[in-house]
Amino acid sequence: MKVYFPGGKRVSAEYKGHTIETDQKVESGGENLYSSPFDLFKASLGTCMGAYVMMFCAERQIPLDSVTLELEFVGEGVIENVHTKINVDERFPSKYSKAIIKATNSCKVKRQMLAPPSFSTEVNTVS
Repeated sequence: MKVYFPGGKRVSAEYKGHTIETDQKVESGGENLYSSPFDLFKASLGTCMGAYVMMFCAERQIPLDSVTLELEFVGEGVIENVHTKINVDERFPSKYSKAIIKATNSCKVKRQMLAPPSFSTEVNTVS
């Protein structure tokens, strides 16, 4: 991954052929052109869990048109708790309620948060 600074309070990353652009909110000196890095972190958790819900439903031929996830992040600055609701309609077989919750636990982002990595950083002078 390569991270660079395109101007203002924006920070971008190139990773696996994609460019991920971030910005800060106006009140933090940015232009709010893109999501903040922390908002992308939260979205990565929600979309990862969503991918596992999507696969779960596809395997069982459960329609996705009325399935949604809602994540509530509790805490000031640092996330202390994440509460997730999987919203379904009457077509969702209730016998799968525990299993679909278990499917969200397979999310790699969630699993990574439960086993955080160690970090090392260095300053590298390039010419």
